[in-house]
Amino acid sequence: MREGIHPNYYQAKVTCNCGNTFVTGSTKEEIHVEICSKCHPFYTGQQKAARAAGRIDKVNKKYGVKG
Repeated sequence: MREGIHPNYYQAKVTCNCGNTFVTGSTKEEIHVEICSKCHPFYTGQQKAARAAGRIDKVNKKYGVKG
């Protein structure tokens, strides 16, 4: 690699709005995020699961299929 053209690489401290902190590699020393894996609905299991049966019923109702 050529000298002097690459940014400095730090062990960055990442802080979430929920209060969770962790360390990762980055070109910035500190990173602030709004959502992380501790508070994101997908990872916490609080997301609304779309049910296939409900979607099938919706399509059948839309196109007038009786079944």
